[in-house]
Amino acid sequence: MPPPSGPPTPTSWRLALPHTAAAVPVARSLVRSALAEIESPPTDTYTAELLTAELVANAVEHTTGDSPIELVVELLETGCQVEVHDPDPSPPADLTNPDDAEMPDPWQEHGRGLLLIRTLSASCGHRPTASGKAVWFTLPAVPRQRPPSE
Repeated sequence: MPPPSGPPTPTSWRLALPHTAAAVPVARSLVRSALAEIESPPTDTYTAELLTAELVANAVEHTTGDSPIELVVELLETGCQVEVHDPDPSPPADLTNPDDAEMPDPWQEHGRGLLLIRTLSASCGHRPTASGKAVWFTLPAVPRQRPPSE
């Protein structure tokens, strides 16, 4: 009898992205492709793409320099986690302290990204890295629906 195996190893993708707005559609595409690989995708792929776009756009807009940002997509048994690494060690404002957050101005084009991430993700946060910080969110897997019986 073979020895019992441990939990399955998660699958992950890492991609260096340019420090420009062109990184946003590339990041969305990677998330879409990664989620197509799993049997039970997160709540919906569109939400994962939207939140990824917000993280990448924030990293591009709020950090300086030409060094690339990095996108990490990890597929887990329980769903997925998306991280964006950037060179700025400063934590993102209002991501994990919603009590301190100001409500975004509905007439402005900016200011709703972190609110979307807090509201639509299962969890989110940030952590320091050796070269700056990583900002992340998770989405849960949804059990596959059975087709209606005839």
